[in-house]
Amino acid sequence: MAGTDSTRGLNDDIDASSAPVVVLVEPQLGQNIGMAARAMLNCGLTELRLVDPRDGWPSEPARAAASGADVVIDGARVYASTAEAVADLNLVIATTARNRDMTKRVLSPRRAAQEIREIYARSGARTGILFGKESKGLSNEDVALADAILNAPLNPGFSSLNLAQAVFLAGYEWRIAGIDVADEELTMPKVTRPAEHGELVYFFEHLERELEACGYLHPPERAPVMVRNLRNLFGRARLTEQEVRSLHGVIKALRRGPQRDRDGS
Repeated sequence: MAGTDSTRGLNDDIDASSAPVVVLVEPQLGQNIGMAARAMLNCGLTELRLVDPRDGWPSEPARAAASGADVVIDGARVYASTAEAVADLNLVIATTARNRDMTKRVLSPRRAAQEIREIYARSGARTGILFGKESKGLSNEDVALADAILNAPLNPGFSSLNLAQAVFLAGYEWRIAGIDVADEELTMPKVTRPAEHGELVYFFEHLERELEACGYLHPPERAPVMVRNLRNLFGRARLTEQEVRSLHGVIKALRRGPQRDRDGS
Protein backbone atom coordinates (compact mmCIF):
# COMPACT_ATOMS: atom_id res chain seq x y z
CA MET A 1 0.00 0.00 0.00
CA ALA A 2 1.19 3.54 -0.65
CA GLY A 3 2.67 5.21 2.36
CA THR A 4 3.29 2.02 4.34
CA ASP A 5 6.60 0.56 5.50
CA SER A 6 6.07 -2.70 3.62
CA THR A 7 8.95 -1.93 1.26
CA ARG A 8 11.51 -1.03 3.91
CA GLY A 9 13.22 -4.41 4.09
CA LEU A 10 13.23 -8.07 3.28
CA ASN A 11 10.33 -10.26 4.34
CA ASP A 12 11.31 -13.67 5.71
CA ASP A 13 7.85 -15.27 5.68
CA ILE A 14 8.57 -17.25 2.49
CA ASP A 15 11.58 -19.02 1.05
CA ALA A 16 13.07 -16.57 -1.45
CA SER A 17 15.67 -18.98 -2.78
CA SER A 18 13.53 -19.78 -5.82
CA ALA A 19 13.03 -16.11 -6.66
CA PRO A 20 13.63 -15.21 -10.30
CA VAL A 21 16.18 -12.60 -11.32
CA VAL A 22 14.59 -9.48 -12.79
CA VAL A 23 16.41 -8.28 -15.91
CA LEU A 24 15.56 -4.81 -17.21
CA VAL A 25 16.81 -4.49 -20.77
CA GLU A 26 17.85 -0.95 -21.76
CA PRO A 27 15.66 0.84 -19.20
CA GLN A 28 15.34 4.51 -20.06
CA LEU A 29 14.55 6.41 -16.87
CA GLY A 30 16.05 6.05 -13.42
CA GLN A 31 12.64 6.71 -11.90
CA ASN A 32 11.20 3.70 -13.71
CA ILE A 33 14.03 1.49 -12.49
CA GLY A 34 13.34 2.68 -8.94
CA MET A 35 9.62 1.99 -9.18
CA ALA A 36 10.37 -1.45 -10.58
CA ALA A 37 12.71 -2.09 -7.64
CA ARG A 38 9.95 -1.08 -5.25
CA ALA A 39 7.55 -3.49 -6.96
CA MET A 40 10.17 -6.24 -6.72
CA LEU A 41 10.67 -5.88 -2.99
CA ASN A 42 6.92 -5.79 -2.42
CA CYS A 43 6.93 -9.33 -3.79
CA GLY A 44 10.13 -10.52 -2.11
CA LEU A 45 12.35 -10.26 -5.21
CA THR A 46 15.77 -8.72 -4.65
CA GLU A 47 18.11 -9.55 -7.55
CA LEU A 48 18.00 -6.85 -10.22
CA ARG A 49 20.10 -6.83 -13.39
CA LEU A 50 20.27 -3.88 -15.77
CA VAL A 51 21.28 -4.12 -19.41
CA ASP A 52 22.80 -0.87 -20.70
CA PRO A 53 20.59 1.60 -18.76
CA ARG A 54 20.26 4.74 -20.89
CA ASP A 55 20.95 7.26 -18.14
CA GLY A 56 23.77 5.31 -16.55
CA TRP A 57 24.18 3.69 -13.15
CA PRO A 58 24.09 4.30 -10.19
CA SER A 59 21.10 6.60 -10.31
CA GLU A 60 19.82 8.88 -7.58
CA PRO A 61 16.40 9.24 -9.29
CA ALA A 62 16.14 5.45 -9.17
CA ARG A 63 16.96 5.34 -5.45
CA ALA A 64 14.43 8.06 -4.69
CA ALA A 65 11.68 6.34 -6.69
CA ALA A 66 12.44 3.02 -4.98
CA SER A 67 10.93 4.45 -1.76
CA GLY A 68 13.18 2.47 0.56
CA ALA A 69 13.86 -0.62 -1.56
CA ASP A 70 17.57 0.08 -1.13
CA VAL A 71 18.52 -3.59 -0.91
CA VAL A 72 17.42 -3.98 -4.54
CA ILE A 73 19.07 -0.76 -5.74
CA ASP A 74 22.35 -1.43 -3.92
CA GLY A 75 22.58 -4.95 -5.29
CA ALA A 76 21.74 -4.09 -8.91
CA ARG A 77 24.33 -5.22 -11.45
CA VAL A 78 24.91 -3.71 -14.90
CA TYR A 79 25.61 -5.71 -18.07
CA ALA A 80 26.57 -4.65 -21.57
CA SER A 81 24.20 -7.09 -23.28
CA THR A 82 21.18 -9.25 -22.58
CA ALA A 83 23.17 -12.38 -23.42
CA GLU A 84 25.67 -11.55 -20.67
CA ALA A 85 22.89 -10.78 -18.17
CA VAL A 86 21.28 -14.21 -18.60
CA ALA A 87 24.40 -16.31 -19.18
CA ASP A 88 24.27 -18.03 -15.77
CA LEU A 89 20.51 -18.66 -15.78
CA ASN A 90 18.88 -22.00 -16.55
CA LEU A 91 15.44 -20.74 -17.50
CA VAL A 92 14.74 -17.34 -19.07
CA ILE A 93 11.23 -15.98 -19.64
CA ALA A 94 10.63 -12.90 -21.79
CA THR A 95 7.69 -10.60 -21.17
CA THR A 96 5.95 -9.31 -24.27
CA ALA A 97 2.44 -8.48 -25.40
CA ARG A 98 3.26 -8.68 -29.12
CA ASN A 99 3.17 -11.62 -31.51
CA ARG A 100 6.80 -12.29 -32.39
CA ASP A 101 6.30 -14.95 -35.09
CA MET A 102 8.51 -17.32 -33.11
CA THR A 103 7.86 -20.87 -32.04
CA LYS A 104 7.94 -20.51 -28.28
CA ARG A 105 5.77 -21.56 -25.38
CA VAL A 106 3.54 -18.74 -24.16
CA LEU A 107 2.85 -18.78 -20.42
CA SER A 108 0.41 -16.82 -18.31
CA PRO A 109 1.99 -15.00 -15.32
CA ARG A 110 0.48 -17.66 -13.03
CA ARG A 111 1.81 -20.59 -15.02
CA ALA A 112 5.22 -18.93 -15.33
CA ALA A 113 5.36 -18.50 -11.56
CA GLN A 114 4.46 -22.14 -11.00
CA GLU A 115 7.09 -23.30 -13.47
CA ILE A 116 9.78 -21.14 -11.86
CA ARG A 117 9.06 -22.73 -8.49
CA GLU A 118 8.73 -26.24 -9.89
CA ILE A 119 12.02 -26.17 -11.78
CA TYR A 120 13.82 -24.82 -8.72
CA ALA A 121 12.29 -27.52 -6.52
CA ARG A 122 13.42 -30.24 -8.94
CA SER A 123 16.95 -29.07 -9.69
CA GLY A 124 17.75 -25.77 -8.00
CA ALA A 125 17.75 -24.13 -11.43
CA ARG A 126 18.11 -20.37 -11.57
CA THR A 127 15.53 -18.39 -13.52
CA GLY A 128 15.15 -14.87 -14.83
CA ILE A 129 12.41 -12.70 -16.30
CA LEU A 130 13.24 -10.19 -19.05
CA PHE A 131 11.50 -6.83 -19.27
CA GLY A 132 12.07 -4.49 -22.21
CA LYS A 133 12.59 -0.76 -22.48
CA GLU A 134 9.63 1.49 -21.72
CA SER A 135 9.11 2.73 -25.29
CA LYS A 136 9.44 -0.45 -27.37
CA GLY A 137 9.72 -3.46 -25.09
CA LEU A 138 12.10 -6.27 -25.91
CA SER A 139 13.75 -6.69 -29.30
CA ASN A 140 13.31 -9.91 -31.26
CA GLU A 141 16.94 -10.70 -30.52
CA ASP A 142 16.25 -10.48 -26.79
CA VAL A 143 13.14 -12.63 -27.05
CA ALA A 144 15.10 -15.22 -29.04
CA LEU A 145 17.34 -15.72 -25.99
CA ALA A 146 14.36 -16.75 -23.85
CA ASP A 147 13.00 -20.24 -23.29
CA ALA A 148 9.39 -19.05 -23.06
CA ILE A 149 7.25 -15.96 -23.32
CA LEU A 150 5.16 -14.51 -20.51
CA ASN A 151 1.98 -12.89 -21.75
CA ALA A 152 -0.71 -11.54 -19.42
CA PRO A 153 -4.37 -11.98 -20.49
CA LEU A 154 -5.14 -8.26 -20.43
CA ASN A 155 -7.61 -6.21 -22.46
CA PRO A 156 -6.63 -7.03 -26.08
CA GLY A 157 -7.57 -3.51 -27.08
CA PHE A 158 -5.18 -1.95 -24.54
CA SER A 159 -2.59 -4.27 -23.04
CA SER A 160 0.18 -1.75 -22.39
CA LEU A 161 1.74 -1.79 -18.91
CA ASN A 162 4.38 0.50 -17.50
CA LEU A 163 7.62 -1.12 -16.36
CA ALA A 164 6.77 -1.27 -12.64
CA GLN A 165 3.32 -2.69 -13.34
CA ALA A 166 4.80 -5.47 -15.48
CA VAL A 167 7.40 -6.32 -12.83
CA PHE A 168 4.78 -6.34 -10.08
CA LEU A 169 2.43 -8.57 -12.06
CA ALA A 170 5.09 -11.24 -12.55
CA GLY A 171 6.47 -10.87 -9.03
CA TYR A 172 3.07 -11.05 -7.37
CA GLU A 173 2.19 -14.30 -9.12
CA TRP A 174 5.54 -15.78 -8.08
CA ARG A 175 4.93 -14.79 -4.47
CA ILE A 176 1.36 -16.08 -4.35
CA ALA A 177 2.49 -19.40 -5.85
CA GLY A 178 4.62 -19.99 -2.76
CA ILE A 179 2.32 -19.07 0.11
CA ASP A 180 -1.12 -20.01 1.36
CA VAL A 181 -3.39 -16.98 1.22
CA ALA A 182 -6.95 -17.02 2.54
CA ASP A 183 -9.50 -15.99 -0.05
CA GLU A 184 -11.39 -14.13 2.67
CA GLU A 185 -10.60 -12.98 6.18
CA LEU A 186 -12.60 -11.30 8.92
CA THR A 187 -10.84 -8.63 10.94
CA MET A 188 -12.34 -7.18 14.09
CA PRO A 189 -11.29 -5.05 17.07
CA LYS A 190 -9.69 -6.83 20.01
CA VAL A 191 -12.53 -5.66 22.26
CA THR A 192 -14.99 -8.05 20.61
CA ARG A 193 -15.24 -11.53 19.10
CA PRO A 194 -17.51 -13.49 16.78
CA ALA A 195 -20.94 -14.00 18.32
CA GLU A 196 -21.61 -17.45 19.75
CA HIS A 197 -24.53 -19.45 18.44
CA GLY A 198 -26.35 -19.18 21.76
CA GLU A 199 -26.07 -15.38 21.70
CA LEU A 200 -27.50 -15.31 18.19
CA VAL A 201 -30.45 -17.52 19.16
CA TYR A 202 -31.18 -15.30 22.19
CA PHE A 203 -31.15 -12.25 19.89
CA PHE A 204 -33.42 -13.96 17.35
CA GLU A 205 -35.91 -14.83 20.06
CA HIS A 206 -35.84 -11.27 21.43
CA LEU A 207 -36.44 -9.83 17.95
CA GLU A 208 -39.21 -12.28 17.15
CA ARG A 209 -41.06 -11.58 20.41
CA GLU A 210 -41.15 -7.88 19.65
CA LEU A 211 -42.15 -8.44 16.03
CA GLU A 212 -44.98 -10.66 17.22
CA ALA A 213 -46.07 -8.03 19.74
CA CYS A 214 -46.24 -5.27 17.15
CA GLY A 215 -48.12 -7.41 14.64
CA TYR A 216 -45.37 -7.77 12.05
CA LEU A 217 -45.53 -11.58 11.91
CA HIS A 218 -48.90 -11.67 10.20
CA PRO A 219 -50.67 -13.66 8.93
CA PRO A 220 -49.79 -16.47 11.36
CA GLU A 221 -49.33 -19.09 8.65
CA ARG A 222 -46.58 -16.98 7.08
CA ALA A 223 -44.77 -16.35 10.37
CA PRO A 224 -42.40 -19.38 10.18
CA VAL A 225 -41.14 -18.36 6.72
CA MET A 226 -40.70 -14.72 7.78
CA VAL A 227 -38.79 -15.78 10.91
CA ARG A 228 -36.58 -18.11 8.89
CA ASN A 229 -35.78 -15.36 6.38
CA LEU A 230 -34.80 -12.96 9.16
CA ARG A 231 -32.59 -15.55 10.84
CA ASN A 232 -30.85 -16.27 7.53
CA LEU A 233 -30.35 -12.56 6.92
CA PHE A 234 -28.65 -11.97 10.27
CA GLY A 235 -26.78 -15.25 10.02
CA ARG A 236 -25.10 -14.13 6.79
CA ALA A 237 -23.94 -10.96 8.52
CA ARG A 238 -21.48 -12.92 10.72
CA LEU A 239 -22.27 -10.69 13.69
CA THR A 240 -19.83 -9.99 16.48
CA GLU A 241 -20.75 -10.16 20.16
CA GLN A 242 -20.63 -6.37 20.32
CA GLU A 243 -22.96 -6.04 17.31
CA VAL A 244 -25.47 -8.44 18.89
CA ARG A 245 -25.52 -6.32 22.05
CA SER A 246 -26.08 -3.22 19.91
CA LEU A 247 -29.00 -4.86 18.13
CA HIS A 248 -30.58 -5.78 21.47
CA GLY A 249 -30.33 -2.08 22.35
CA VAL A 250 -31.93 -1.08 19.04
CA ILE A 251 -34.89 -3.38 19.68
CA LYS A 252 -35.38 -2.00 23.18
CA ALA A 253 -35.22 1.60 21.90
CA LEU A 254 -37.80 0.88 19.21
CA ARG A 255 -40.00 -0.81 21.80
CA ARG A 256 -39.93 2.30 24.01
CA GLY A 257 -40.91 4.53 21.09
CA PRO A 258 -39.78 8.07 20.12
CA GLN A 259 -38.02 10.17 22.76
CA ARG A 260 -40.45 13.05 22.24
CA ASP A 261 -43.38 10.87 23.29
CA ARG A 262 -41.61 9.87 26.50
CA ASP A 263 -40.83 13.51 27.27
CA GLY A 264 -44.43 14.49 26.70
CA SER A 265 -43.43 16.94 23.93
